[in-house]
Amino acid sequence: MFESLSERLGGVFDKLTRQGALTEADVDAALREVRVALLEADVSLAVARDFVKAVKGKATGQAVTRSVTPGQQVVKIVHDELVHMLAGDGPADALKIDNPPAAILMVGLQGSGKTTTTAKLAKRLKERNGKKVLLASLDTQRPAAMEQLAILGVQVGVDSLPIVKGETAVQIAKRAKTQATLGGYDVLFLDTAGRLHIDEVLMDEVQAVRDIAAPRETLLVVDGLTGQDAVNVATEFDGKVGISGVVLTRMDGDGRGGAALSMRAVTGKPIRFVGLGEKMDAIETFEAERVAGRILGMGDIVALVEKARETFEAEQAERMAKRFAKGLFNMNDLKAQLEQMMKMGGMQGLMGMLPGMGKMAKVAEEAGFDDRMLRRQIALVNSMTRKERANPDLLQASRKRRIALGAGLEVSELNRLLKQHKQMADMMKKMGKGGMMKQAVKAMMGAKGGAMPDLKNMDPAQLEEAAKAMRSGMGGMAGLPRGLGLPSGLSGLMKKK
Repeated sequence: MFESLSERLGGVFDKLTRQGALTEADVDAALREVRVALLEADVSLAVARDFVKAVKGKATGQAVTRSVTPGQQVVKIVHDELVHMLAGDGPADALKIDNPPAAILMVGLQGSGKTTTTAKLAKRLKERNGKKVLLASLDTQRPAAMEQLAILGVQVGVDSLPIVKGETAVQIAKRAKTQATLGGYDVLFLDTAGRLHIDEVLMDEVQAVRDIAAPRETLLVVDGLTGQDAVNVATEFDGKVGISGVVLTRMDGDGRGGAALSMRAVTGKPIRFVGLGEKMDAIETFEAERVAGRILGMGDIVALVEKARETFEAEQAERMAKRFAKGLFNMNDLKAQLEQMMKMGGMQGLMGMLPGMGKMAKVAEEAGFDDRMLRRQIALVNSMTRKERANPDLLQASRKRRIALGAGLEVSELNRLLKQHKQMADMMKKMGKGGMMKQAVKAMMGAKGGAMPDLKNMDPAQLEEAAKAMRSGMGGMAGLPRGLGLPSGLSGLMKKK
């Protein structure tokens, strides 16, 4: 979503950090480029102007221009202001679901992804918070809208209010509230009909539903690709209905991200969640500091650790560490690492969360180092027999031809994979002896497989140690000499580029 903005800002800051000393004229020139970059990203003019003004006030003093690293000081000031613009005066509170049945009213325009988001949030509350959730569709306008929510409810394992044809939205809301109370539900999601914000009739309907349901939360679902008009939509809904937070969908798309950057500053309403795809678990809480870090190419180690924790089983990670400590690393282990990498978001997703790797991700993709390559490597391992996976030294010319043919690939690709395996096996052996693998498992799973380390409150030195452990823990997935999840030889490719 923020790729183009990140590239523009990266270019501006590269110039600043390369200069040994900065004058106020240098800072002014850089901030003019920052302002243009924000406007091109579809950020509101007023927000962009206030942002640049705030940064300039802090970045042109002698303490910055005469400091040891003035360029980095300016980058830090921009980062802090970006966090403030995204988060406002304080972080968004957790959803108010403390008074069962807590009603959550879902509102938004047609086609914003409201129904899917409702199911995603229901799944999240059920699995992460242990809540008993009831879904109710109040959308009497769109054909099969009620059936869609019922189907999604079955997919995520959440109950749905039985459909009664001919009822109005207000009648459904009353029945849903009664059912939620009698059924002992903790949370009731009310999915209203999508509407145009200028549709007075439908706006009156949602106001009537609000009055009956007395929701603890009213979440506005906005398509992140809408652009600057999304802010106008939020302002209109807040004035007519009153919203407590925003959910931005399609944040994995190729939009410019201006809506996310402007939403909090213009409306004063917090962004609670962001949707990152069609899958039911593709939704994350909106963390201003982490988003700012991604925009400025600083990565997102917290998200990386969380993804590792979600996809790794503690016992599996311990078994893996023990095998590596003994110098054991066969093709089954390699396949497990490749599959783990795919679960954690693929090569591009992981690189985007590692500090300083954002720019390399695009170069890697252009060079053919992407998820398709990982799938080809997995196909080659699948084409081997059990004995061959356990002992790759058995692979002579005739066996290689058979394996490559079975995977529909060339023998040269298999040879590259075997070379990567050898490099990784050697690296894993060294890591195991040095105790690095145990440190990585602790970083990913928590010191005793329990609570995850509190990375948000770590200082920069501690974060860097966590990053090193994570890089080691990913152990050269796809053949990385340094465990960064990139194929071997990519470091040289980056230097050439």
